[in-house]
Amino acid sequence: MLEHSVYSVISPEGCAAILMKKDGKEITQEDYEKASEVLKLTAQDLFELGIIDEIIPEPAGGAHRDQKETASAVGKVLKRHLSELMEKQTEALLKDRYRKFRMVGSVKEEK
Repeated sequence: MLEHSVYSVISPEGCAAILMKKDGKEITQEDYEKASEVLKLTAQDLFELGIIDEIIPEPAGGAHRDQKETASAVGKVLKRHLSELMEKQTEALLKDRYRKFRMVGSVKEEK
């Protein structure tokens, strides 16, 4: 296996502006979403890469439609994760955090 680092140095908006703007047409929300997928910035990508610990589902219609339900869901997840973290010994917690953040930006490719 080959391991090397990859870093995203552009926002989805910047990527879309460079790669997707054609013939003077406006960049659409779909273009931004495609750019996010290419840059691996979706929640699912970040979860699969180990950068985030969990994806919190949004209420129907989006988080902005039901702020109370969103806050409740976020609160439950935070409490659960904080409880798990508080059970760990400091040394183990530091090692886990160090290992996790050292992996950010690294990609493994199989040959």
